[in-house]
Amino acid sequence: MKKILIFIALALPILASAETTTKFGYVNTQELFTLLPEVKQVQSRMDSLNKQYEDMLVGMQEEYKKKVSDYEQKQATMTDAMKQIQEEELYTMQQRIQTAYQTAQQDLEQKRQEYLVPVQKKMIEAVKEVGEKNGYTYIFDSAAMVYVAPSAENLMEPVKKQLGIK
Repeated sequence: MKKILIFIALALPILASAETTTKFGYVNTQELFTLLPEVKQVQSRMDSLNKQYEDMLVGMQEEYKKKVSDYEQKQATMTDAMKQIQEEELYTMQQRIQTAYQTAQQDLEQKRQEYLVPVQKKMIEAVKEVGEKNGYTYIFDSAAMVYVAPSAENLMEPVKKQLGIK
């Protein structure tokens, strides 16, 4: 019994100090992410790339429509062999347009990831630096949380300062 009391007497100060040194903070990463100037630059680059693909696809579709119209006008005077050749050509064009659309979508997603990963890493590093600098044990993402305790500190301002955002 005496050993238990001594253990409790020694452990209480340690437990009490551990409890007081645990610091909790939170950051809304979704909000923070939208504030980063790099995100606006990425969006501008993505808009430009999207426009390029859109222009290319519109051009392909206009060419396809023109060929369909020509085919429909000349169809009555064509031989069966000529019709078959024209229809195969139209089918091939349609397949190329679909392939180009799918390739564009994949490339746009790949570029988005390529551009955003460094921005996300920068944001995470800033949160880590603020946490380490100020002695936080845990920093949570309030965008993914249902409840934030009043004892947790909002670290948006220090992280924004770390990132150079006003």
